[in-house]
Amino acid sequence: MRNNPVKEKLLRGEYVGGSFGWEFLVPGLPQIVKSCGGEFLLVDMEHNGATFDQVKTQAALCRGIGIVPMARVPTGQYNHIARALDAGVMGIMVPMVGSAEEAAHIVSCTRYPPEGRRGAAFGFAADDYEGGDVKDIIRVANARTLVICLIETAEGIENIEAIAAVPGVDVLWLGHFDLTNFLGIPAQFDHPKYVQAIDRMVAAAKKHGKVLGVMTASEAWTRQYWDRGFRLFAAGVDVHLLQGALRGHFKVLDALSTNP
Repeated sequence: MRNNPVKEKLLRGEYVGGSFGWEFLVPGLPQIVKSCGGEFLLVDMEHNGATFDQVKTQAALCRGIGIVPMARVPTGQYNHIARALDAGVMGIMVPMVGSAEEAAHIVSCTRYPPEGRRGAAFGFAADDYEGGDVKDIIRVANARTLVICLIETAEGIENIEAIAAVPGVDVLWLGHFDLTNFLGIPAQFDHPKYVQAIDRMVAAAKKHGKVLGVMTASEAWTRQYWDRGFRLFAAGVDVHLLQGALRGHFKVLDALSTNP
């Protein structure tokens, strides 16, 4: 079985960059991410309606080119987590994690017994159809799976210390927009309540040796969260990246047309 270089780099304290696969889950997407220097593709299933078949296809397209496939599942239910892993992803992001109990359940769904409750299915997409020694497969699968808890509610921040202390949780990912919504300050990213929440999250991650992750869509935000200790970055969302490029192009044309 393949290892997970993204998890290995993060555990060494190095940074990792990649991108979300949101609207444009096309055959070339993993290679496009690779060509830009990205190291992972995180397919969203929470907001865009992506199916497990689409996740499985994107995971297969990542195979052999050095891109680590991951998925944000719709919920923390066992059938969502286990099915995504069986489809071939190496990392799981679960939204709206609010307690240590939820985090422990998520971890258990990503581990085979006796460490967890993941059901056995070997010789399929998750191990590249190669099969082999079951003990080795279990050992590698348990070790390589990156577990990402999405912290984006007031409850998650209130319990962040306990969540960060859960063994097997690798990453605390900031859901910046939802967090401001749940704090009652929509999109106010400089509000003291938001800043204080981030400070609590950073302190908990540092205390318990967890990686901090975030999605940023500008150089300013990337620098800001880097300085706060974040090391796992997703470069925006494909839709917004395309829109930004198109808007910039059309602004040039508009300026030229009004100033011939």
